[in-house]
Amino acid sequence: MLCLTAPMGSFLLASVTGCRRKADVVSEAASAVPLVTDKSEGLLLSWIDDKGEFHTEQYAADVPSTNRDMVSVRVLEPSNESLGEGRFFLADLRTPGVGGAYPVRVATRSEFEDLAVARRAKNGTAVLAPRAAGASTGGGPDASAAGDPSNPGDVASRPPVILYGASWCGACHQAAAYLKKKGIRFVEHDIEQDSSAAREMQAKLTKVGKSSGSIPVLDVRGRILIGFDARSIEDALGVGR
Repeated sequence: MLCLTAPMGSFLLASVTGCRRKADVVSEAASAVPLVTDKSEGLLLSWIDDKGEFHTEQYAADVPSTNRDMVSVRVLEPSNESLGEGRFFLADLRTPGVGGAYPVRVATRSEFEDLAVARRAKNGTAVLAPRAAGASTGGGPDASAAGDPSNPGDVASRPPVILYGASWCGACHQAAAYLKKKGIRFVEHDIEQDSSAAREMQAKLTKVGKSSGSIPVLDVRGRILIGFDARSIEDALGVGR
C-alpha cells in the first residue's frame, strides 16, 4: 500500500509500507514532488493559454479554470529547492485530491513545450524555436554581464534592462529581438532554468505591488514592466522611437 506522509515545507514525500524491496522504497522516497494546493506558497506556476502563450502565477487558485490541465511547478523556497533538483514537474489543477492537494507528476520539459506548440499551431501563430542554452543575449559584448552588485563602482557597467522570461515564450523572444535591434544592452534570465532568477523576479514584482501573470517581466532601470511593449520600454529608458 502506498501512503502519503504529512507535508514537509511545500513538499509531499511518498513513503511505502508493507513488503516492498528496499530499492523501491529508496527510489520512491527520493522522488519528492511539490505539494500544490490553492494555498501553497513559494511556488512559480506556469500555464499556457489557448493561444499558446505562457503566463505565471504564484498561487494555484489564480490559474484560469480553462487552462489548469497542465501547469508546470517550480519551487522558489531555497530550503526546499534541492528536493526538486534536476526534475521537471507538471500539475493537474482541475480536481484536488485528499486534503486539497492537486496531482503532481515528474515529466519532461518538452512535454510542456509541445502543448504550447500545438496550441500556437492551432491558432495559426508562429512558433519560435527555443534558444540554445548559453546563447548570447546580444546588445554588444557586455550585454550578458550584469555587473557585480556588491561593487558600487560597477553600477554604471550594468545593462539598463533585465529580462525575465523562458526559452519557449514567444513574447520573450520578441522582447530580446527588439532590444538587440535597438542596441540596448540587457541581461536575460530564464526563470524556468534559474530558480534564483525566478525569486528575484517575484521579489521585484512584490516590491512594486504587482502580481505575476505574464512573461516577460522587464526591469528597465528599476521600472518593472510586465509583457513586451516597445513604447513602455522606451519611455522607461527615456529614448524615442
